[in-house]
Amino acid sequence: MSDLPVRIRPEIAALPAYKQGRQADADAFKLSSNENPFEPLPSVVAAVQTAVAFNRYPDASASRLRARLAERYGVGDDAVHIAAGSVSILYQLTQATSGPGDEILFSWRSFEAYPGLAVVAGARSVMVPNDAQGGHDLDAMADAITDRTRMVIVCTPNNPTGPVVTQTAFDAFLAKVPADLLVVLDEAYAEFVTDPDAVAGATVIAAGHPNVVVLRTFSKAYGLAGLRVGYAVGDPRVLDAARAAGIPLSVTAAAEEAALASLDAEDELRERVRALAARRDD
Repeated sequence: MSDLPVRIRPEIAALPAYKQGRQADADAFKLSSNENPFEPLPSVVAAVQTAVAFNRYPDASASRLRARLAERYGVGDDAVHIAAGSVSILYQLTQATSGPGDEILFSWRSFEAYPGLAVVAGARSVMVPNDAQGGHDLDAMADAITDRTRMVIVCTPNNPTGPVVTQTAFDAFLAKVPADLLVVLDEAYAEFVTDPDAVAGATVIAAGHPNVVVLRTFSKAYGLAGLRVGYAVGDPRVLDAARAAGIPLSVTAAAEEAALASLDAEDELRERVRALAARRDD
């Protein structure tokens, strides 16, 4: 007999709740969380301070940010989806595609949230071991796909091991997977990539793969981790399913304003990214 006061799914009861590590002091930052060590840009802070009053709901679709990103990727506004961090979109896509008996496939070790996605949906994680360099073994991942696979996640650069997936390898992988299988290209750290051969989400989108969704975030390079805003670019029909599975009004007005201001200040932010990449490579 369980000691829980209500009936909880056993797999959820056994799943540890997310526990954040101790937050850094005001004059420090957490390498383990990949927090941007730079202070927010003054222009971004000013934009947040002028955001809509707290007693008003935000724009549910973050329409101005969607339009700005759609222009960048050369797609319609409905091909962009904004949510409270890219991990929120991962959960939405999981709920939209997967249920009991289904499989979610990814390289392991990779982002620690991936295994929990499947558990919450009632699906099964299929973890394909990293290659000897800590990167994705895309051939093995393609071989692991079954008729129960509903979503494949490709994380590049891989978090936490670092290797990138090349454009050539990703294109070859897409040629092997079923056309109706969702492939999520998780590019949370794309701004830090210096390898010219690395896959680029914008290139994949331009090539017209309706089964691919590209994930990006403002948490890392843009330094907005505390405001929680990320986005997806993909086929509007796929993103509509994610929107249907999402929590409405989850992106605050302050987050949208900060993201827009960050795009305005992108040259400054890119210079910071170059400095961080140089420190990484030293």
